[in-house]
Amino acid sequence: MSGSALYETFARAPLAFDHGEGTWLVTDKGERYLDFAGGIAVNSLGHSHPHLVAALTGQAAKLWHVSNLYEIPEQRRLGERLVEATFADKVFFTNSGAEALECAIKTARRYQFVKGHPERFRIITFEGAFHGRTLATIAAGGQYKYLEGFGPKVEGFDQVAFDDIDAAEKAITPETAAILIEPVQGEGGIRPVPTQSLKRLRQLCDKHGLLLIFDEVQCGIGRTGKLFAHEWAGVTPDLMAIAKGIGGGFPMGACLATDDAATGMTAGAHGTTFGGNPLAMAVGNAVLDVVLADGFLEDVQRKALLLKQGLAAVADEFPEIIDGIRGTGLMLGLKCVMPNNKVNMALRDQHLLAVPAGDNVIRLLPPLTVTDAEIGEALKRIRSGAKGLTDAIAAEAAK
Repeated sequence: MSGSALYETFARAPLAFDHGEGTWLVTDKGERYLDFAGGIAVNSLGHSHPHLVAALTGQAAKLWHVSNLYEIPEQRRLGERLVEATFADKVFFTNSGAEALECAIKTARRYQFVKGHPERFRIITFEGAFHGRTLATIAAGGQYKYLEGFGPKVEGFDQVAFDDIDAAEKAITPETAAILIEPVQGEGGIRPVPTQSLKRLRQLCDKHGLLLIFDEVQCGIGRTGKLFAHEWAGVTPDLMAIAKGIGGGFPMGACLATDDAATGMTAGAHGTTFGGNPLAMAVGNAVLDVVLADGFLEDVQRKALLLKQGLAAVADEFPEIIDGIRGTGLMLGLKCVMPNNKVNMALRDQHLLAVPAGDNVIRLLPPLTVTDAEIGEALKRIRSGAKGLTDAIAAEAAK
């Protein structure tokens, strides 16, 4: 799209899609692609899910926007449902994951302020993290490629190595307000944080009067086979940022908090114009209708095992292409031997869509509604892609 009216900030694939059907995308030329990218873990229920379409179109015919100057009944309902299903007592709705993280950061700082510790504003984060693209969230993520050229890094974030809990403990100072972590790193390369590490972080926060913040923007809303990934560890945060899957493709996010953590967020302390609008709330409630239905998450766990076992077999067959499988639920990664962009192109040539990540990993993020047959088809295409790369290596070696 070089020379177009758009910012040239995206390295877009030369594909344009006309419509979607469940796990499939159809280009403007009629070509069908199996979508294991899911809009980067956003399309939790696939494309054109009838329940989501009905919820959005029904609301669109009634009311789009009124602002938070007035009551929004569906917002109250979605908030109450999220509270009932989680650790939280309070919810603030946003338009995106980055805004949900901004709200969590502000809530943590404000908490320490009203508790009589205004000097506590720093937040400990972890290498490989991705928390968004605002000035604060790129500082929290700490990756140079996102920070370069945007002026001084926003103050208040101290980063330690991934899963180095001893380093996190040493990084605590009298200015520390909170610890922020993704229970499963997405962009960082599909790296789950061990259960014991999450438990130690909870203990550290309790010991030092800090808030524990989980970023479940990518790993939440059933992606790991539980509603939220931290449930597997039996550890609860004080604050949690969510987005992506809760909207099923419609832009929305939320910051969830305990009553205590939200103490400082009083009238006027924070706000949003579009967050929690009727359209987003209708879709969010529709997503929960499906994800919280009896047996749905258990079926995600079953399908995840089917996919992971199949991928492990492919990795065993093509060790020169795939070094191993990582991740949990339907948030899986192929640790690549050759550059992951080459592997991703090979999969795209097989009309399978995936997402590159850090640590030379390819992310597989199919909709939670993916069928067994579609998993089988994806494995077939991944095997074909890997074989094509292997054949190319052999042909080059034979020259």
